[in-house]
This record gives sequence, structure tokens and C-alpha cells, in this order.
Amino acid sequence: MQTVVIIVHLMIVAVMIGTVLLQKSEGGGLGMGGGAGFMSSRGTANLLTRTTAILAVGFFLTSLFLSWYAGYDRKPSSIIGTPASQTQPAGGSPIAPTSGGILDSLKKADEQQQNQAPSGPQVPRSQ
Repeated sequence: MQTVVIIVHLMIVAVMIGTVLLQKSEGGGLGMGGGAGFMSSRGTANLLTRTTAILAVGFFLTSLFLSWYAGYDRKPSSIIGTPASQTQPAGGSPIAPTSGGILDSLKKADEQQQNQAPSGPQVPRSQ
């Protein structure tokens, strides 16, 4: 459903860009020139103005629908995505859940890794 609304939204945008570009500017330099055509300049201006207004309403409605639909089934979640008790650092021991925030749990994980790390530089062993 979201894909269909996005396609309709993009079609509205493309047509609205075209109608805005067809309108006469204040100076009349960029608009359709001359009085030749099946409609007078006043009739063309009214038609393009109404078309732009209708397309603008469609644009706003599809934009509002897309923003509503994107947040429709959203639920609050952790910034990490998993609870702290399920997270395992590279050292292998799990991090105990703390009453503090994410920074406290990251600090404890860093302390655990430092405790497991060797105390000094290691010389490579040859075979």
C-alpha cells in the first residue's frame, strides 16, 4: 500500500512541477507567449491556478498519509535494539544489566575487556 501511495505522490509532484512551470511569471518572461491557442490568457491562468491548487492539496494529503503510515505500528524500543543482558562483548562474558544507562553498561564492558587483556606487549612466537 505504501508503494502505491509513493508512486501516486511522485506523479502528483511531477505534474505539479509542470503546471507551475507553465504559468506566467510576474514579468511574463517565462510563461506561454502570445494569444494564439484554444484558450485566452486569462482562461489559461485560471485553469493552471486551479490545477496547481488541486495538485497541492493532493500533495499535502499524500504527504500526511505517508507520515502517518510510517509511524502507525511504531513501538518504543531500546537505542541498541537488544536488552543489555543479551549483549555479549568480544571477550565472551555477558554484561550484567545495570540500573544506569547505556554509558554505564558500555563502561562496565570496557572494564571487563581490560581485565581480560594481557598486561604488557606480547612478543610474537615463531614456530
